[in-house]
Amino acid sequence: MPRDSFVHLHLHTEYSLLDGAIRMKELMKKAAEFKMPAVAITDHGNLFGAIEFYQEATRAGVKPIIGCEAYIAPGSHKDRSGSRRDAAYHFTLLAANETGYRNLVKLVTAAHLDGFHYAPRIDKELLSAHSVGLIGLSGCLAGEINSAIQANNIEKAKQSAAEYRDILGAENFFMELHDHGMEAQHKCNRVLPQIARDLGVRLVAANDVHFLRRSDHEAHDVMLCIGTGKMVQDENRMRYVPELYFKSPAEMREVFRDFPEAISNTLEIGERCHIDLEFGRSKYPEYPVPAGKTRKSYLRELCYEGLRERYGERATSDAELIKRLDYELDVLEKTGFVSYLLIVWDFIHFAKEKGIPVGPGRGSAAGSMVAYVLGITDIDPLQYGLLFERFLNPDRVSPPDIDVDFCEARRGEVLEYVRQKYGERRVAQIITFGKLKAKSVVRDVGRVMGLSYRDADRIAKMIPNELNITLAF
Repeated sequence: MPRDSFVHLHLHTEYSLLDGAIRMKELMKKAAEFKMPAVAITDHGNLFGAIEFYQEATRAGVKPIIGCEAYIAPGSHKDRSGSRRDAAYHFTLLAANETGYRNLVKLVTAAHLDGFHYAPRIDKELLSAHSVGLIGLSGCLAGEINSAIQANNIEKAKQSAAEYRDILGAENFFMELHDHGMEAQHKCNRVLPQIARDLGVRLVAANDVHFLRRSDHEAHDVMLCIGTGKMVQDENRMRYVPELYFKSPAEMREVFRDFPEAISNTLEIGERCHIDLEFGRSKYPEYPVPAGKTRKSYLRELCYEGLRERYGERATSDAELIKRLDYELDVLEKTGFVSYLLIVWDFIHFAKEKGIPVGPGRGSAAGSMVAYVLGITDIDPLQYGLLFERFLNPDRVSPPDIDVDFCEARRGEVLEYVRQKYGERRVAQIITFGKLKAKSVVRDVGRVMGLSYRDADRIAKMIPNELNITLAF
């Protein structure tokens, strides 16, 4: 890596929801413009943007470093007795390799499932159990060590730093320096180097990036008000300084001119971090067929049984029915989605046997006769002239969509059945994100800036619905 460069190791993208304002493509364009060899993503308590970040960085020729600004509970992460202010400290974690990435995933998962109290939290015991392959930075002013320094408890700061060093190892723990012109940071930066020397750990420079350019500060401030439910003119509200932008290597070297080793260590960490994530190949569990049968033969057997149930005598006399069914089965076999269909049939069949209400099916799956005769959908595609090719065709690479609705009250029974049969690690639930689209963002911005609802709504209604208009940021 070029020795005169710099690597940002503490950075919040738009996946630090309503707190970070950095979009991936723009970030990578700027990193490439600055000739930065690598850049990290460290969103608040989550890895939502990790895959998009990795893909965009790889396309731009910038090494992606996947990390997270974790929330560390002062005691057990399962203890929910503290107030919001005392609930957690901030701590920066970076995955150095695939093992570290897997451990980071485990930590973030446990934080959301077991440790959520105002924020998704882990604790030091959990970190110790999953520390292999991770690099830790001591964090911002909200970190445990900096909090102790601000309270003039230097012994507590040193003790906390020693605990993190012992958990991660001296070579994997760094004292994180920030300098946005704030007196609290200057106070910490006078103490952190001495603690680092005493404990045999090193310094690293960071900028806690929340937006791409200094000129984005005002827009980011408005977004922060939307996220916190405050008005721009409120005196007593959270505010960020303009320095939290994606600074160039030259700017970072100037800010930390008294700590050149802290700059060099960002490059070393960038060199040490390397992850190869695999994309493009679907990994499905194999459906366990009865003894003496193959998956292909079993799917055909189920389909022909279903054909007789759905169509009665036509199942043997109507050549078009049999031709359509055989064609679909051939395509499923050719594209490798036999197990996929069997698994979907399996959990829908389970739900119906247990009396759990199941929807009739939605989307392109309604065009599949295989789905209809298996009972996955309840709409006859021939009767309504629905096309199988919208669901799947020989040239399609991505898996077909099958939208299934289960009774909300008993959906958990279906999920548990799938977990028990196919394995805990083969079942996951996905997330959806709401976006501030043109009309809604006009209303939100108008509200936090003090416009009346009528005026903001009048402006929003000037934006056409049918053109999918976006607003420049």
